[in-house]
Amino acid sequence: MNKLTEAFNNKKAVIGFMTAGDPTFEQSITNILALVEGGADILEIGIPFSDPIAEAPVIQQANIRSLGSGMTTDRIFELVEKVREKTDVPICLITYLNPVFKYGYDRFFADCARVGVDGIFVPDMPFEERPEAAEFARKHGVTIIPLVAPAEEARIKAIAESAEGYIYIASAMSDEGLTEQSKAELKAVADVVKKYTDLPTAVWFGIHTAKEAKRVAEIADGVIVESSVVDLVTKHGAKAAPYIAELIESMKIAVG
Repeated sequence: MNKLTEAFNNKKAVIGFMTAGDPTFEQSITNILALVEGGADILEIGIPFSDPIAEAPVIQQANIRSLGSGMTTDRIFELVEKVREKTDVPICLITYLNPVFKYGYDRFFADCARVGVDGIFVPDMPFEERPEAAEFARKHGVTIIPLVAPAEEARIKAIAESAEGYIYIASAMSDEGLTEQSKAELKAVADVVKKYTDLPTAVWFGIHTAKEAKRVAEIADGVIVESSVVDLVTKHGAKAAPYIAELIESMKIAVG
């Protein structure tokens, strides 16, 4: 059992997100530590990318701000080092495959291990292409977190049985939030995943309120809080940290 799996032990986990370098390098560190202050069980740190196709508009704008402030893949590791000086909460990077490929798989995962990154989530990495990167991730002790979306059971089975750490489940929430239909769809996927692995699951996309987090936690082992955190950075800028801590604390109380 690794640190990421252990973060779910005997509780529902809250995974808090922050785009590295948004709005500045130093301020993003302050905001990441605010996630810790609020009680986040895992820190999800986004590497800014020029074409973040899987992200909500608010996170796309955060990527633009971060890149505009001079954030680079090299500086990600400097940022994580500084965060690691203040906390041992597990860290999972979220990025796209292109920056990792361009940086070089071996070099990227070696640097992850060097600064204390526990895992990485790559939403645009097809399951069939995972082994190429996984070879280097395993070499350096970094976990690649898989993504499961509604699909044929055979495909979910293959992903679940090869998974490590925990498993992201992609939700299909609408602007109305977690409807009865989307909750039923999530549960159906989660039930199939649980047939093939004991690893914890966390729902990705669309959790904005403590009420939604509570309802999702009835289905999954954790919730991922992304857009609502970045909304606070957009709204409050350099003064966002206390609002971030308050939001994460409310999510922790809601999921129990």
